[in-house]
Amino acid sequence: MNRSARTNDRFSSNRRDGFGGAGRGGRSGSQGQGRPATRSGGNGRRPSAVQGEFAPPATLTPALPAVAAFGELDLPAELLETLTGLGMVEPFPIQAATLPNSLAGRDVLGRGRTGSGKTLAFGLALLARTAGRRAEPRKPLALVLVPTRELAQQVTDALTPYARSLKLRLATVVGGMSIGRQAGALRSGAEVVVATPGRLMDLVERKDCRLDRVDITVLDEADQMADMGFMPQVTALLDLVRPDGQRMLFSATLDRNIDLLVRRYLHDPVVHSVDPSAGAVTTMEHHVLYVHGTDKYATATEIAARDGRVLMFLDTKHSVDQFTKHLLGSGVPAGALHGGKSQPQRNRTLAQFKSGQVTVLVATNVAARGIHVDDLDLVVNVDPPADHKDYLHRGGRTARAGESGSVVTLVLPNQRRDMTRLMSDARIRPQVTQVRSGEAELSRITGARTPSGVPVAGSAPVAERPQRGGAPFRGMGTRPGRAGGESRRSAEARQTAEARKAARIRRGA
Repeated sequence: MNRSARTNDRFSSNRRDGFGGAGRGGRSGSQGQGRPATRSGGNGRRPSAVQGEFAPPATLTPALPAVAAFGELDLPAELLETLTGLGMVEPFPIQAATLPNSLAGRDVLGRGRTGSGKTLAFGLALLARTAGRRAEPRKPLALVLVPTRELAQQVTDALTPYARSLKLRLATVVGGMSIGRQAGALRSGAEVVVATPGRLMDLVERKDCRLDRVDITVLDEADQMADMGFMPQVTALLDLVRPDGQRMLFSATLDRNIDLLVRRYLHDPVVHSVDPSAGAVTTMEHHVLYVHGTDKYATATEIAARDGRVLMFLDTKHSVDQFTKHLLGSGVPAGALHGGKSQPQRNRTLAQFKSGQVTVLVATNVAARGIHVDDLDLVVNVDPPADHKDYLHRGGRTARAGESGSVVTLVLPNQRRDMTRLMSDARIRPQVTQVRSGEAELSRITGARTPSGVPVAGSAPVAERPQRGGAPFRGMGTRPGRAGGESRRSAEARQTAEARKAARIRRGA
């Protein structure tokens, strides 16, 4: 799909049963869709892959066995104590499989569905292997590259308690925030830097950061960095870190866009996949709701008014702002999140959503990765995503860490064929239902209800600022010296007549 030209008439029509007889299962069809089998041997040949799938590299050195508990790992006592204090005893599968190898210094290529514990899978190894060292000013020792500001903040929040226990300093380097403060944090010394590629490159070019001491590098969600056009910056940064250092690449999806990174920068990596990328949302229920164009936003509004939080995706910043304004006026506490917001605004909106002060987060794809909200059980694609990867990552905001959740997509009649193809690419068999606003079936699936209609306090439009150099515009005929409804020419003629009359009176006096 072409995101820049998304209009209602860009889709072709299709029959209602166009999902190949998906029936009412509503869950991912993951049977028989495991990872392509890898070949053994040291000939360096890469295994074949299903079209569009990433072919993982052959591993020459056998991987260390997985562990059943964090206590079996060679972790510093401080990390084990922090894990226990936070109630973390048994590692998630991707942590259990990769940590023995990453702690031993092996390169790692890991794939696991959103919410599977990837952050600690690389974070614990990175912190443990950096512990006891001290970074010089502007010269970090470990680097985590992420595609978005939100993901950078999530990684920082997740690693902070563990870094603090080891007395390691973290610095977050992202766009939209003061580059001077970030440069100051690097000058003060930071062992670990969590960064987006563009801002880190800016700091490198300003000579506020040097990467030649970095010997542990993590790429988190590398495929999205490729999709967003960051690959030249990513490769330029990787060329600056120590060539003999450890590299780890983790993502919820791995595709051929990251082939270059694997071949050039990973040496004999341990490969671990919790789920194939196409089946990355197997714990979710998937619903495709057929709606009519005139009823689409009424349906979305009723879903937003449900009892509980919901994350809703739209295509453009303008549509996000307009729909959020509509929800607030309808009595639904909503907040907008997109790339046009400053980072403090985005942080504030996310905090309000996580606390429950705002029950609906309306977002563009900026929220599709890197946002973790506990107990979020519904994601709604008001506008269908551009491709199956966007669908998987949007849906990945719910059903995290083994919890259940639902993903609902509103589909217009002329969007059905493309949505059928998207679901086929994702290997998902959704439950398909024709709905209208106000119907019981819509409420059964989503918990939709009629909004109160009482505008949310503080949602009134902000008064327009006065124009420079004059009083605010008050409407025709209301300026000083002008009668209501009187034109400028009439006012001037009246004022001239009054002046002449006053002059005659003075002469007569």
